[in-house]
Amino acid sequence: MSALPQWSGVFPAVVTQLREDQTLDLEASSRHFEVLIESGVSGLIVCGSLGENQSLQPDEKRAVLARAIEVADGRVPVLSGVAEVSTRAAVSYLHDGEAMGAAGFMIMPPMVYKPDERETEFWFRELAAATSLPWMLYNNPVGYHTDVTPEMFARLADIPNLTSIKESSANPRRITELRNLVGGRYQLFTGVDDLLLECAILGIDGWVAGSGIAFPKENQRLWDLTREGRWIEARELYRWAQPLMKLDTHIHFVQYIKLLCQETGLGREWVREPRLPLAGEERAGVLKIIREVLAKRPA
Repeated sequence: MSALPQWSGVFPAVVTQLREDQTLDLEASSRHFEVLIESGVSGLIVCGSLGENQSLQPDEKRAVLARAIEVADGRVPVLSGVAEVSTRAAVSYLHDGEAMGAAGFMIMPPMVYKPDERETEFWFRELAAATSLPWMLYNNPVGYHTDVTPEMFARLADIPNLTSIKESSANPRRITELRNLVGGRYQLFTGVDDLLLECAILGIDGWVAGSGIAFPKENQRLWDLTREGRWIEARELYRWAQPLMKLDTHIHFVQYIKLLCQETGLGREWVREPRLPLAGEERAGVLKIIREVLAKRPA
């Protein structure tokens, strides 16, 4: 196997743009992809959790991935989330994604069945063997109830195309624990927006950003400030963005961030059932947060 790329920087997890009737709006997705690329991101991730992966039909997932690859046109790598309900379905998607020109994948644990450690490792090893492309393991025990511990990552380190970790345990200690246990074996990404600054101080390689897809210039600026060690400026920008970043940590995070994108002109709030658009006091409360923060948007 030739040397695999070492991903770093901001890889936003992009929403799947829908119309009010729940059909795909690929033209809206294209416009959003372009804005994100122009902001300076290092890659795109489609069909992740924020992309409503589990609610999309197989042909829809492939259509979204194909459009992202077309729009990116080699300027940035395009990864796709893999969150199928069976090993067979996941392997099929990996084969198709590789044939379509994806740069790699972000693989989640099984979405319907809660596996034990043996089954979790089997899942990741089987999927790794199904593609020659590099991939990122998405660890989110808060949302998915499957925890890939640092000790498990040490055991999985013999998988050559497992290059990166999206660490979303909401426990910044994991960054140091992983570095102490496996050194620089993996490219470490944080996946929790409102822990970005804490994780950056501890030493990460990248950020799978969620809420920042609605304010990509400021999001990219924040990341760049952490790379330059300009912590005072980073802290000020982080404090401005934190109420918006916190929208990524709620059970309705897809609805919240789609509403945020609508408020910044980068999408619409429509979601795929069984999710429903926000309503009543919840919608009013989220809009109040969004509008108050955007009113203080940095120049």
